[in-house]
Amino acid sequence: MMGGAEIERLITLLGRLPGLGPRSARRAALALLRQPHARMLPLAQAMEHAARAVRTCSTCGNLDTCDPCSICADPSRDRGLVCVVENVGDLWALERAGVHRGVYQVLGGTLSALDGIGPEDLNVAPLYARLEAGGVREVILALGATVDGATTMHWLHDSLSRFNIPVSRVGQGVPVGGALDVLDDGTLAAALMARRPA
Repeated sequence: MMGGAEIERLITLLGRLPGLGPRSARRAALALLRQPHARMLPLAQAMEHAARAVRTCSTCGNLDTCDPCSICADPSRDRGLVCVVENVGDLWALERAGVHRGVYQVLGGTLSALDGIGPEDLNVAPLYARLEAGGVREVILALGATVDGATTMHWLHDSLSRFNIPVSRVGQGVPVGGALDVLDDGTLAAALMARRPA
């Protein structure tokens, strides 16, 4: 142990975050501990506040401090254009790129036989409700170019066919095996602009 149980627990918890292995977690812990009043305490307060304030949008599945989220509540958004994404990270990536001015639907995952994730595990009921209410002109499937993403796109395309609404998918720019939340803004913009029928 280096410095006691409290430090080891901090390193262990940091090491569970995506992108942080044991070495990165030790460096992050050390940076926090060197300036606890300037870095660690404000971070702890922000994390506690976020844990209490952030909720899932009942309309689209985004994370925000209000429900509906700020995107769904924005009157300038085009509600006739619904972009379906796998997770909130993908939604944030598209928002960062600034290429989609419609609204979103976060599925919360993709179909995966290996992981036991079926259609009933995806957040599609709000999407169906929007389509049944009318006013949606197009659904864009912006899922990663993985086997599970392709399977989910095919299933969604079939399940949305009963609504007689055009369904497109992101085109060029998304590499096979790639995830949306790690792509640069230009690649995301090219992929969304070059969408094609699913």
